[in-house]
Amino acid sequence: MTNFKASIQPLDRAATFIMLLLCFVIGVMILQGDVVTSRVRDFTWQHQESETKDLSITNSNWENQKIGAEYNRFALSFSRPMDTKSVEQNLKIDPPLAGKFSWAGRKMFYTLLTPAPYGTTYKVQLQGAKDKFAEKERTKRTNAPFVGNFRTRDRIMLYIGADKEEKGRLVLYNLTQDQNKILTPKDLLVMDYKPFPSGDKIIFSARTSSSQDLLSAQLYTVTTGISLQPEKQAEPAGKVDLILDNKDFQNLKFDISQDGQTIAIQRGNRASPGDFGLWFMPANTKPGEKPNLKRVQSPPGGDFTITPDSQSVAVAQGEGTAILPLKTDGSKPLAFFPQFGLVQAFSKDGSQAAMVKFNTDYTRDLFLVTNQGVNKLLLKTTGSIVQCQFDTASPTLYCLVTQLLQGGEVYQEQPYLVAIDIKTGQQKPLFVLPPDQRNVEMSLAPDGLGLLFDQVVPQDPNTPPSPGNTLRSDDGEAIATSSLWLMPLLPITDAGTTTEIKPEQLPLIGFHPSWLP
Repeated sequence: MTNFKASIQPLDRAATFIMLLLCFVIGVMILQGDVVTSRVRDFTWQHQESETKDLSITNSNWENQKIGAEYNRFALSFSRPMDTKSVEQNLKIDPPLAGKFSWAGRKMFYTLLTPAPYGTTYKVQLQGAKDKFAEKERTKRTNAPFVGNFRTRDRIMLYIGADKEEKGRLVLYNLTQDQNKILTPKDLLVMDYKPFPSGDKIIFSARTSSSQDLLSAQLYTVTTGISLQPEKQAEPAGKVDLILDNKDFQNLKFDISQDGQTIAIQRGNRASPGDFGLWFMPANTKPGEKPNLKRVQSPPGGDFTITPDSQSVAVAQGEGTAILPLKTDGSKPLAFFPQFGLVQAFSKDGSQAAMVKFNTDYTRDLFLVTNQGVNKLLLKTTGSIVQCQFDTASPTLYCLVTQLLQGGEVYQEQPYLVAIDIKTGQQKPLFVLPPDQRNVEMSLAPDGLGLLFDQVVPQDPNTPPSPGNTLRSDDGEAIATSSLWLMPLLPITDAGTTTEIKPEQLPLIGFHPSWLP
């Protein structure tokens, strides 16, 4: 018995020593306080090629993706509660992006004041930020250094070619990479098109290259080879599908909803020339599948556009404009504006609209109409209000307007581009185009930093027609050629620099330009 007790004494001594050592270490840690360094656990716009020091910080949905104008806020999640002021003071974005901070627990949000300019790589850095308990513990401990980056989408535009191999075909041009790609085949002459909000497809109307009938258009979709949605893989570019034929009806104007789910088409019955109206169909109709077309039950109307909520459509009816529900009884308008004959544009959230009033003296007024009942006169012209777009980056409305030239024997209109501050009503002319340039079209960049427009040269009626099918504008005028221009934009209030900005002619021959979202 005595020998057994003696044999276990060294083990007892070792266990006692270990317990005392652990107590000493725990005591030192209690006296020293928490020494765990705070770190960034998640960055919502993390790019796969980021220079982050911590490879565990990822967000799989954003790998190899690029953000667009609709993404206006990123978040950083921390491993510990943070001293918010120290984070805000030490966060750096290169190139700089103005924004404001907000917090929810351990998560910091940074909301951009304007969309991040396209075609740019941004670096986000945080070093020297303290956690919430650092000051109480009288320690200089700061966060583990964080470096991440994100990229915005390339600047990509679309246009209808007007020369050589591109003639009458839809072309995608990447300004960031200086690359262009023809999307549609030679046997189709594109007449009009609209990008899907997702950017992966374009809906377009086209007639065959052997037909001169402007009313023979069919509706197609074509893939761009690009996906703007992180969770969606892009299809190869140039895949064309017929979605609506012209057997029984003529397909006139069309529009696609902001949610990308609905297509509205103005159609005329071939068997009954006086029978035309507005129809809608799902945008996800599969090739070869019979389209589920439904007619909007309302009196025939003129120009139309789907509202930003994707649930209704603004239609010119009589001398006014009606807002009709798309998927219910259209005979009961949601609203009617008897004083306005045309909706030129909606703001992205649908709270504001640019509407045109046609006066009895043949002048036209442009009004800002809000959902709060405000009707504000922005502009009056003796010519036409051709096109308008709201800027998503500032309270600015960009318009293409014409003014009637006085004193001449021939009726001529002078087109010009103008920026209008919708808060103050201030107008700033941007560029004056040649007189009687009636077929100009413009498109505002999604980041608000550029304005595309074309200058169509009509075909001389005395010149023999060129071999092959003739390109024509919306009003049927034959097109000889056309140039494309890019106008850089700065805030309207920056009067000292905007006067020096001049448009740049792009090395492209085409018309009907539009930016990809």
